Amino acid sequence: MIKTWISRLGIFLLSTLALLPLSVLYIFADGAYLLLYFVFRYRREVVRENLLNALPDRTLQEILIIEKRFYRYLASLVFEIVKMQSISKQEIEKRFVFKNKKQVQEYLDRGQSVLICSAHYGNWEWGTLGIGLNFRADHYPIYKPLSNPVFDHWFKKVRSKFGNKLIAMRQTMRALQASKGKPSMFSFGNDQAPAKDESHYWTNFMHQPSSIQLGIEKIAMRTNQPIFYFKVNVLKRGFYEVDCVPLCLNPAETAPFEITELHTRFLEKIINAQPEYWLWSHRRWKYKPQY
Repeated sequence: MIKTWISRLGIFLLSTLALLPLSVLYIFADGAYLLLYFVFRYRREVVRENLLNALPDRTLQEILIIEKRFYRYLASLVFEIVKMQSISKQEIEKRFVFKNKKQVQEYLDRGQSVLICSAHYGNWEWGTLGIGLNFRADHYPIYKPLSNPVFDHWFKKVRSKFGNKLIAMRQTMRALQASKGKPSMFSFGNDQAPAKDESHYWTNFMHQPSSIQLGIEKIAMRTNQPIFYFKVNVLKRGFYEVDCVPLCLNPAETAPFEITELHTRFLEKIINAQPEYWLWSHRRWKYKPQY
């Protein structure tokens, strides 16, 4: 009961904070960066190890620059996510612009469902809201529920603004069956490691043995729904652009793991180009392959 009331108080405070304009929230973000990086040293060891192992061609000085840029962006990202509670459609449309979306919409207009592949790169949460606004079809973001049920309910409600229909990972197949006969978009963030007992495919990702989720490949090969990679570009603070890149338009014709390798290599290129916008603080490589 106490935990529930504390959670509700936290939600009240976050909702109040969300009423402030982004210009003010970014001032808080600047202060949060200093606290996260220099005072609390939030996951500094994890981030440093990830960067050193994933970017072995960079000098230590370059790694330190990327590290600080990551924490500065992470602080801004936190307050951008807080702002989701009150952000308007007009604000999202101004700050999160979709390019090359015509081909995706043409499939949907013909009654063909599509699969969206993305990653925890840039502001993926605003991206979820943006998809709901930019395409004429039901959008089903696949997500992992939070362990705190009060926060999970609140965050799911926030993410569901503008027509999104969030689906817990384990309910994906059921949702696919329920959406048959109606054009839809299922979006996947495929850069997080599967659970240890679900690590069935390993490849080299960012210079390290990495287990990759197979969900989008399995669904694509079963349904032959085309896959588009939504590539997020950070233009400047609070402004983004998304390239809707056709990744695989005929999944049924691919070999096993070909789709998984396609989106893995695509993400590698994105990260190597601007590494500071990927989520380096998560423990992506905590599991090792068992030979």
